[in-house]
Amino acid sequence: MTKHKRVAILGIFVADLAFRASRPPAIGETIIGSGFAMGPGGKGSNQAVAAARAGAHVAFISKLGADSFGDIALKTWQAEGIETLVPQTTDNPTGAAYIFVNDRTGENAIIVVPGAAGTISPDDIESARASIETASVFVTQLEQPIPAAVRALEIARAAGVTTILNPAPAAPLDRAIYALCDYMTPNESEASMLTGIEVVDIETARKAGDVLLSWGCGCALITLGEKGSLFHSKEISEAIPVFSIGPAIDTTGAGDAFNGGFAAALSRGMAPIAAARFGSATAGISVTRSGTAPAMPTLAEIEALLATKA
Repeated sequence: MTKHKRVAILGIFVADLAFRASRPPAIGETIIGSGFAMGPGGKGSNQAVAAARAGAHVAFISKLGADSFGDIALKTWQAEGIETLVPQTTDNPTGAAYIFVNDRTGENAIIVVPGAAGTISPDDIESARASIETASVFVTQLEQPIPAAVRALEIARAAGVTTILNPAPAAPLDRAIYALCDYMTPNESEASMLTGIEVVDIETARKAGDVLLSWGCGCALITLGEKGSLFHSKEISEAIPVFSIGPAIDTTGAGDAFNGGFAAALSRGMAPIAAARFGSATAGISVTRSGTAPAMPTLAEIEALLATKA
């Protein structure tokens, strides 16, 4: 497989257990919901599906339990043509996520239990070294242990692979990590937590982006939900619009769609700003559908949307 079309992603898989209701219950309260669905999830796995559907050859690095949720993961990746470097263990179960979705606004709240993927270690990353080194783009997040993410970023950087860190869920990071990131892709709340600057719009995102650049990352690509996103590097600072095909019904996984689409576009040789627009279109389509991985659009759908906005 030629290097220029390969995306390697480190992350976790969880079984998404999504509950739809008008509001979350208070402690000690039971309410009646309006819907339920179970499907494949986990930020890394969602990003892998998004990138694969967007035209990239994807290698996914993780860990699973030897159980029925693990079987769902393997079937999901096989159906999408994703190469897997994912050992299974009987010591820990495959992870799961509780997802509350507001059935009026599509907004969500999530609890993630990583399960077996929570034991991914730097030694596990060494076992996947060749897959990282032969990629053109490497992506990771913070759902698996941070030391594993750092080791993978170090390997990618040493091999000249473009690196993307999606710092989600937000967590305190050693300053040395930022210099390993060609792109850092927080949403507004994650950017706020990392920098101490309340990010509410493009201008405050630009201030937070300046902080991230001063710590060593090559580009801060901050997503702002319905306000779009900001591509902010030392050379250029440009607002990226939202691309939409209809009203949002479920924003769960929108960030994963953006990151997967962005990585796929970079791997196909697109210029960074164009790749960010491609990621925005990927996310814009995904929020019009329920679920996370199942909501990811195809390359043809993304290109068709972008063609209408040219």
